Amino acid sequence: MEEHTKRVMIIGGGIAGIQASLDLGDMDYQVDLIEQKPCIGGRMAQLDKTLPTNDCSICILAPKLSDCFRHPQIKIHSLTQIEAVKKIGKKFDVTLKRQARFVDESACINCGQCVAKCPVKVDDQFDMEMRKRKAIYLYYLQGIPAVMAIDKEYCLRLKNLDKNKEVCGLCQKVCPKDAIDFMQTDELYHLETDAIIVAIGSNQYDPSPLHLYGYKRYKNVITGLEYERMISASGPTSGHIRRLSDNKPPKTIAFIQCVGSRDIRTNSYCSSICCTYSTKHAILSKEHDPELQSYIFYIDLRAGGKNFQKYVDRAKNEYNVKYIRGKVAEIKIDENDNPILYYEDLNTFEIKTKKVELVILASAMIPTKNSDKITSILDLELDEFNFIKTNLETPVSTNISGIFACGTCLGPMDIPHSVVNASGAAAKAAEYLYKLNR
Repeated sequence: MEEHTKRVMIIGGGIAGIQASLDLGDMDYQVDLIEQKPCIGGRMAQLDKTLPTNDCSICILAPKLSDCFRHPQIKIHSLTQIEAVKKIGKKFDVTLKRQARFVDESACINCGQCVAKCPVKVDDQFDMEMRKRKAIYLYYLQGIPAVMAIDKEYCLRLKNLDKNKEVCGLCQKVCPKDAIDFMQTDELYHLETDAIIVAIGSNQYDPSPLHLYGYKRYKNVITGLEYERMISASGPTSGHIRRLSDNKPPKTIAFIQCVGSRDIRTNSYCSSICCTYSTKHAILSKEHDPELQSYIFYIDLRAGGKNFQKYVDRAKNEYNVKYIRGKVAEIKIDENDNPILYYEDLNTFEIKTKKVELVILASAMIPTKNSDKITSILDLELDEFNFIKTNLETPVSTNISGIFACGTCLGPMDIPHSVVNASGAAAKAAEYLYKLNR
């Protein structure tokens, strides 16, 4: 049973990395799950519902988080990034850097007393900077590991530590478990592993450079991910749909497809899930407010996935979502900050306008922010769009023997596809380990 003592390192703690970890852990392999954020969960943790069933996203994810945390074969390395990798014989020697949390994970009970006393407020990245959090914080409510972290960049005590000034420190004073440790430092350490699975996910394209949409200039033009946090019960508006200009509930919403994708000036590929996630947003909007009217502006409607076309038909027939085949050329606003869409009707080739109260941009999926660093360290080949390139015959195998990849770091895909892909990567890694010493 020698193969069961072997180790696999999984880089990325989103749903793909979690699924691969659970699969390999259940096969009795030792798993090191590396996550750069304070908690695992990834992009799925930010979503309100999943499609096409509209099931609660965190209700599906939370049991997997707990299973991962409690699994005897899985060790979670949060706030950690890879710094170097060497192939020594049949093993990989990995140098890791663990960022100081300034909180003792074994002592913190997540009581929240430190958060209540912290005087510093900063933009919350998990909530797409739509509300504030404290300098000491839990990354998100259901986050695993369920312990606090201190943001070194904003903590008053840490910013003045090298000046020998006793500034603030209120969190340390009120902590009932003495879990706050301002003397923690970043740590470099090594791990040996027999195989690696890369599951670093993807990012949302920032549409700010596309001036025609007015993103960041017009308060009532936001991205799909910002809208996800808005309609989430745990989000910045407690699940209520609001215009950011006046906090009023909108009665008309326009969803614009292909923002930053299918365009040679930005990303020429189709992001594959935009049509269906905008459909989900339109359905959920109607459920929040039966009087609300949604319009989806699209070039070509692509609903590629199990029951996805039925999902679109349901939106049309049951929720009165209006699909307009039109290309938006420009957005302006009136005196009340209502967006006015100027678009070409692709059926009649007429130039038309549509005034709405809120616009949601379906931004492209792009490689994650630090993917260049990780793929360079691992010496992985990339495709023409800078996603990780895999073997056509086994689409989870990279150009490096023993290194596999799964999820949206390979290209745009939905959650079910990511999960199946992750299980495929785990199976191929297990096959590789089984053959390693034969």
